[in-house]
Amino acid sequence: MKSIKQLGYVLMVLALMVIATGCGGGKNNTDSDDGNSGSLVVSGSSAMQPLIAAAAEEFMAENPNADIQVNAGGSGTGLSQVSEGSVDIGNSDVYAEEKEGIDAAKLVDHKVAVVGIAAAVNPNVGITDISKEDLIKIFTGKITNWKDVGGKDQKIVLVNRPDSSGTRAVFNKFGLDGATPAEGITEDSSNTVKKILKETEGAVGYLAFSYFTDDSVKALSVDGVEAKEENVQTGKFPIWAYQHSYTKSEAKGLGKSFLDYVMSDDIQSTLLKEQGYLPVTEMKVERDAEGNLKNL
Repeated sequence: MKSIKQLGYVLMVLALMVIATGCGGGKNNTDSDDGNSGSLVVSGSSAMQPLIAAAAEEFMAENPNADIQVNAGGSGTGLSQVSEGSVDIGNSDVYAEEKEGIDAAKLVDHKVAVVGIAAAVNPNVGITDISKEDLIKIFTGKITNWKDVGGKDQKIVLVNRPDSSGTRAVFNKFGLDGATPAEGITEDSSNTVKKILKETEGAVGYLAFSYFTDDSVKALSVDGVEAKEENVQTGKFPIWAYQHSYTKSEAKGLGKSFLDYVMSDDIQSTLLKEQGYLPVTEMKVERDAEGNLKNL
């Protein structure tokens, strides 16, 4: 009788173990057999957030067993979090090699798009074009009134992103030629920057092309070159960057399926362009981590 009871106890334990295994124990299940189910956490660049969030929404509509959470926070945050393993994908406007404290050799780079970034102004400042020389003077505090660059007699209000922002890093490097911006309003989110520019007379900041979806803010031309996709593709407009999705190792499971989906023809030719991004495949120039440009 005792041996029968012991056998029953063993069988009960085994049954509980099977149930527990079936329920799954991990936070992120990116290694499902079909690659289209489980959970995925993405963080980083706010310039990339509209694209990745829209792609995630469409992917989940097609794959109801997938759960993809997309957070912003800036490129530095995305790179740090994917490096430490707290997220599955870290989005960045800059190469990992450009961020201090990030071991780029341990990350895998997936260039999913290109983004143009423009100086953005309140529509009432009175100008639509600016020289790069004057742009640098404005952001370094040497010019403080729009009348000095042909605009209204209006105080210039600077709106910056924090140091962790990839958008800021790209704008400083290619828009300001490496100059350090003066102090101004600092906001974590591109959405908040756009709101401040819209509501503040004399305000100037910088935004990805994907945020110029209405007339509430205006993108400035630089030295007569418009902030347009074709000018980025040919290298005429200098302020642009790759949109990187980094993984800690080679993407697999749900992570690989989602990144493949973002790079698919359907997304690259439709959603990506609708969101204001440029396909990597349509670029006529390429840029390395040091900022060197060459024709393709």
